Amino acid sequence: MRALGIEVEALSPEEARLAVVVGADHLNLHGTAHGGLLYALADAAFALLSNQTARAVALSTRIDYFRPVRPGERVEARAEVVHRGRRTASYRVRLAVGDRPVGQFVGTVFHLEAS
Repeated sequence: MRALGIEVEALSPEEARLAVVVGADHLNLHGTAHGGLLYALADAAFALLSNQTARAVALSTRIDYFRPVRPGERVEARAEVVHRGRRTASYRVRLAVGDRPVGQFVGTVFHLEAS
């Protein structure tokens, strides 16, 4: 995360909030944020939140990109719990620049220890 400039802003058992400012090294051939950067940001929020209550490994993830993100813009990822069962849990991560949604990530984990 550090190599990409991703910073943790808040972390609790119910929410993870991370952010990154898009720099020149983060751009794709169109001059906007590379999808891999946005995926890494969302995945980091997902991983931090899903491992708060028990060690977890991902079963599935998916990301949808809504709008391009320009150089210099700050992207925030807000992860939240959608469902937490005994061995599996599902999470949603909303990606936004200010109030403007730019993407959404969903993921499911398997908890290595039952809760």
